[in-house]
Amino acid sequence: MKVVKFGGSSLASGPQFEKVINIIKSDSRRQVIVTSAPGKRFPKDTKVTDLLIKYAEQVIGSQDYSDVQSDIFNRYREIASYFQLPTANIKELKNIVYQLPNGSYPNDDYLMAAFKAHGERINAKLMNMILNHLEIKSRYIDPKKAGIIVTDYPNNASVLPITYKNLSELEYTDDEKLVFPGFFGFTRNDEIATFNRGGSDITGSILAHGLNIPNYENFTDVNAIYAASPKIVNNPVAIHKLTYREMRELSYAGFSVFNDEAIIPAIEGHVTINVKNTNNPELPGTKIVPQGIAQPSHVITGVAGSDHFSALYIHKYLLNKEVGFTLKLLQILYKYNISYEHMPSGIDDLTVIFDKKQLTENIVEKICQDIKSILNPDQIEWIDDYAIIMIVGEGMKGQTGILDRVLNPLAQNRIAVHMINQGASRLSMMIGTRKEDAEDAVNCIYNEFFLEE
Repeated sequence: MKVVKFGGSSLASGPQFEKVINIIKSDSRRQVIVTSAPGKRFPKDTKVTDLLIKYAEQVIGSQDYSDVQSDIFNRYREIASYFQLPTANIKELKNIVYQLPNGSYPNDDYLMAAFKAHGERINAKLMNMILNHLEIKSRYIDPKKAGIIVTDYPNNASVLPITYKNLSELEYTDDEKLVFPGFFGFTRNDEIATFNRGGSDITGSILAHGLNIPNYENFTDVNAIYAASPKIVNNPVAIHKLTYREMRELSYAGFSVFNDEAIIPAIEGHVTINVKNTNNPELPGTKIVPQGIAQPSHVITGVAGSDHFSALYIHKYLLNKEVGFTLKLLQILYKYNISYEHMPSGIDDLTVIFDKKQLTENIVEKICQDIKSILNPDQIEWIDDYAIIMIVGEGMKGQTGILDRVLNPLAQNRIAVHMINQGASRLSMMIGTRKEDAEDAVNCIYNEFFLEE
């Protein structure tokens, strides 16, 4: 058996649905199907998830939401009409869209989560209708029925271990397709909570782990995962195999093909992930495998850059002698529910790197005020002009001269490096640069390691 997940671009329209159904039919092992919400049909189109967010905001703000209701329903109606689904099916989908404001939600955060989740929920129902209409035996399974239980964070949930026991008890027959919506589960209080954006990848991994299925195909709109972003590097090398650890590091640093959180259930379930292209399904794609299965073909596997970071620089003489300094700093961050990404330090200096997505100007101001009053630093500076470049590869272990090969081309191109950090595993190396230098840095490093080999 295989778990097969299809991304938003793969399910954006009737013709795309048809490609997906042909992929499902071409391999009888593709029995568990995970749907995303419909994505963009053309560059200036709007994803259904974004329409649902707008819908929720208008409901919360007591604004007129009739236009966005129609826009959302019409996306599904177009697909249903392409397959000439019965009127009763179309009415069922419309009723789900139009009844969302009448639901009962504990607060606005849970309302937002429930609205967002319905992009996947309705699409899974639609997929199930189409498959049965085409006489392919299929059954829609809601996350609540499947027992996908998640933490009580409505828009940033994580799966709970009980989920895997629940899934192991799910009954099904060998001749039916099981259609699951991705992206969400239910809290212990039976409220819908969503994973991070791109969370349908997570659902696929959870199902593969829980149903004890070792093969998970993740269909998207690219032929493979590449050694660098094609938006930055011209015609980068395709990666045929990489390890879980490499994928997690690269996803964190900006590889958006596969959600980095989705790696965890796959690791726990010893699942092999195959990233493939819905538009070119015959291509092998990229396999993400356990450590030791993929033999490195290059010194580094990939290089990625991301500029959604900020840094807080703190200078205080004899900082290294002050007992409890870091503890007090972490307590300040805890007070504002802020996590940090990295914390490189010296004897008198410390830099804390944050993901800017969790910050506001007001929170930054309060954190800085507390640091000044509680820690009494000699200098404090907030740096918004910050990017992180990750150089990742199992092939780096045991190699000498890697740092020189990274830094020399950067120096030759006058790219300043603000921070260097290498983990104990020696799997990855991280450097900090200015945002405006990030793309040039990725190009320089890629050219050094891939054009010379």
